[in-house]
Amino acid sequence: MSDSPIFVLCQPDEKKSCGACCGLYNYVDSSRSSLVQRLRLRTKRFRELVKSPDDLKIYSMQILAAEDFRKRYEVIHCCEYLGFLDKEEKKVGCLLHPEQNSGNDMRDVSFYGQELCAGHLCPSHYFIPQSQSKILIKIIDDWYLYGLILTDIDLVTKYFQLIADRVGTELKPEMFNNEKLKKIALEYFSWKITWPFRSLESNRLGKYYFDGSQYMISHIDYGRFGRGDVSPLNTILLSLCSAFKNTEDLEKAEGMIWENIKKFTSAFHEK
Repeated sequence: MSDSPIFVLCQPDEKKSCGACCGLYNYVDSSRSSLVQRLRLRTKRFRELVKSPDDLKIYSMQILAAEDFRKRYEVIHCCEYLGFLDKEEKKVGCLLHPEQNSGNDMRDVSFYGQELCAGHLCPSHYFIPQSQSKILIKIIDDWYLYGLILTDIDLVTKYFQLIADRVGTELKPEMFNNEKLKKIALEYFSWKITWPFRSLESNRLGKYYFDGSQYMISHIDYGRFGRGDVSPLNTILLSLCSAFKNTEDLEKAEGMIWENIKKFTSAFHEK
């Protein structure tokens, strides 16, 4: 476990942010296009309707009536006050926050309340080393991808561990001033969205799959593919929501990841 966090990862800069704790990826349809439409309409309605705390009840009723709130996991709340914080739609966040309302903090009306919303830090703050978190901030400038990656601890830490083992040193944020290294790492993290072996089940998110009020950790039956041991890339394959039809698919998936790590290692030694 890392030391106590020095900085908050939710709103790291002006290019992206994370809204996962507000249930952003917990809708049955959490595709980028669906979330953009959802957040855009919320933000527009909030700006037009909410002039004081007295207007929040009407806003909430309208959003709950207008949107599809079907969830992957019922226990995780999907907050109707999550929207876009900027005109460019680069940052998602709380529409009730005082910085969005001329200093007026209206978070008391939210499901979790002002105190929890202001004080909560997700597990990634503690289980992703700060140096690795800073690398993510440096290389990812897309709110949709940033939130998916930041909350997938295994996908991040295993990748950087495998690379560090091969280059012989801990990876540091300043190394990613090298555009080639940055591009290779971003290729890997972008597979969170574009992975060709991704399960299409709507109740699956990374290594987790959901059954209403319960969640389970998925697994890959390596014996089915003639393997006696679990793949050394198992945690990454699960984080990428992998589902394989045959041994060839599994080997192709492993090959893609190893090739990316090999490219990174070679580029690192070119410096």
